[in-house]
Amino acid sequence: MSVPSFGVGTFRLTGQTVIDSVRNALDVGYRAVDTAQIYGNEAEVGQAIAESGVPRDELFLTTKIWVDNYAADKLIPSLRDSLAKLRTGYVDLLLIHWPAPGVELREYMTALAEAKSLGLTRQIGVSNFNIELTRQAIEVVGAGEIATNQIELSPYLQNPALTAFLQEQGITVTSYMTLAYGKVLKDPVLAAIADKHQATVAQVALAWALQRGYSVIPSSTKRENLASNLLAQDLHLDADDMAAIAALDRNGREVDPPGLAPAWD
Repeated sequence: MSVPSFGVGTFRLTGQTVIDSVRNALDVGYRAVDTAQIYGNEAEVGQAIAESGVPRDELFLTTKIWVDNYAADKLIPSLRDSLAKLRTGYVDLLLIHWPAPGVELREYMTALAEAKSLGLTRQIGVSNFNIELTRQAIEVVGAGEIATNQIELSPYLQNPALTAFLQEQGITVTSYMTLAYGKVLKDPVLAAIADKHQATVAQVALAWALQRGYSVIPSSTKRENLASNLLAQDLHLDADDMAAIAALDRNGREVDPPGLAPAWD
């Protein structure tokens, strides 16, 4: 098993909006869908998948356990609830959503591994973990067991220490917020690269992440943008482009919730 390089995200999408987004994504060729318990949209994602007609074995479905469900007696029951909403017997990837200081890492990582052993998920991973917490997670579940660390990355937040560590460990880096809430779309350096390649700025940012070896999960409510984003897979940025994007790093973090976020690397 591996983590697909390109999927559709559903953060902040609810109701008919997320149903339409996922249905359109599957229709234009996406086969990986990312959701989470806290998004409040697992049932709608499940509905969209069921109505799409795409066979389950052709899909890669990810969800994330929320902090309220980290206790050993809550994690697996909460996952079963998620599976019922998603209308499936298993997910392909199950993540711990945030490291949640004050919650015992060993307890929830052990429960996560148990979910895999029960066949409720094919792979396990983490999200928003720094280097030290990732090391601790590896110690609990074993080397080679953590499929990905899903972290905020964009041309404005490149986090070289963490990404290098993850790649050294053979852990896939999944980039979320790759467009920095749309802020990078107005960047003149990225716009110049886009013009050079007759591409969109979104395609350039996504291609940058893909060429760094990351997986990406951009979201959109517009069918044309979903289709356009997929074309980033065919865009090759040259060394000058990559160097220009590297120079844009400014530690521009968009997501940093107090009480949840770790001490970032």
